[in-house]
Amino acid sequence: MEDVIVVGAGPVGLWLAAELRRAGVPVLVLERAEAPSPHSKALTLHPRMIELLAMRGMDKAFLDEGIVIPTGHFGLLDTRLDFRPLPTRHPYTLFFPQARTERLLGERAIELGARVVRGHAVTGLTQDADGVELSVTGPDGPYVVRARYVVGCDGAGSTVRGAAGIPFPGTGSTVYGFLGDVRLDDPPQAPALSAHTTEGGAMIVGMPDGYHRIVGIMPEQPDGAGTELTLDELRAKVVRVLGRDFGMRDPAWLSRFGNASRQAEAYRAGRVLLAGDAAHMHFPTGGVGLNVGVQDAMNLGWRLAAVAQGRAPESLLDGYHAERHPVGAELMLNSKAQTALMTAFTPEGQALRALLGKLVAAHPSLSLDLASRLAALNVAYPPADPGAHPLTGARVPDLALRDGRTVYGLLHEARHVLLDLGAGAASMPPEVAGYARDLGTATYEGGLAEDAPQEWRAVGAALIRPDGHVHWAVAASG
Repeated sequence: MEDVIVVGAGPVGLWLAAELRRAGVPVLVLERAEAPSPHSKALTLHPRMIELLAMRGMDKAFLDEGIVIPTGHFGLLDTRLDFRPLPTRHPYTLFFPQARTERLLGERAIELGARVVRGHAVTGLTQDADGVELSVTGPDGPYVVRARYVVGCDGAGSTVRGAAGIPFPGTGSTVYGFLGDVRLDDPPQAPALSAHTTEGGAMIVGMPDGYHRIVGIMPEQPDGAGTELTLDELRAKVVRVLGRDFGMRDPAWLSRFGNASRQAEAYRAGRVLLAGDAAHMHFPTGGVGLNVGVQDAMNLGWRLAAVAQGRAPESLLDGYHAERHPVGAELMLNSKAQTALMTAFTPEGQALRALLGKLVAAHPSLSLDLASRLAALNVAYPPADPGAHPLTGARVPDLALRDGRTVYGLLHEARHVLLDLGAGAASMPPEVAGYARDLGTATYEGGLAEDAPQEWRAVGAALIRPDGHVHWAVAASG
């Protein structure tokens, strides 16, 4: 019997596999496709995603190759959001093709010992009190494999979710956007160019491989979801919205995508769990989908590892749904709001867009709040105890330590870390001390650098989870 089987070798499944291997849990990844897709549905890495990479010592490769953009968009408003004031070492978005992301994450997962097999399609499952049995069709025919736990990271059409009987309520597609990766002989000078008029909306962004990504949406809709997008049609749309075609040629990928929005009712059903698009699907407004999916895997990985190794009770897995389902619901809300703005082609809709754009420009706090939501820097997990320290459940910034290291550097091994900033381990209540012991906590004894955020200067000790959130904290004495 396998310990854990991850179904799907996209960014979410590969990240989860690496997290499990960092903890020493054997993991098998089953992927339906025989080879990775050369196309990149996702292109944008947001600040929190870059922070996760930094927590595992993987950020340099992405920063070396990616294109840094200090702004982002909300619903294709003309006024772009300024990411530079965000409280992070990475106050920007990073344009980085998903195909390259998958390659780097796959290399790391395999390097850590994950077994990734391609051309093996999961067709069904059954589970009992002791494990999950998967029906699989591979190159040599059908077979059955059993695991203690299975995680569906197999996309919006998840076989795992359907076979586990987890409802996926929501709404179907009513509008469709278009996408084209093309070469431009006369590209725009700005790294990102966008416009939205009564004729439609479109955005052009540069990609590291010399291509440009063009995405947009028009008032009129295609005859059907499967209607093929041609280069001539893409050119006509861009000319309508942006006035010229920028010398587009040599398309690498042309596609359409819809605004279907659905969320799994439960992220866990017994020994089956869901992450990424298998748990939530939405219109790709703001380019946050891949980011949120990897954040799901980051939250789940340390929990599943601890339970699989017998270091924690199965109830620890319940916290995954409790914390990440509300984040998915907020993602649905945010995406639908942006979709409404992107499809506001009437004169009244244009007036609404103009007004919101003026408000964003006139109120930096509004711009910062929207940017924080897109960046996922606002995500916190409310503690069950109303008397807990205010930082409990909060995201931990990459605090500089007095010895020259940073907190994210301490998290490279995906272990809990006790920051002893003067109060010491003796300040932990017995239940927290037991939790820390069972989950193999590492300890840093020292202090923070002088430029630490104000809310951290009064902290005497804090227990940091492997996913970079505070499990427990106590104020400094005196």
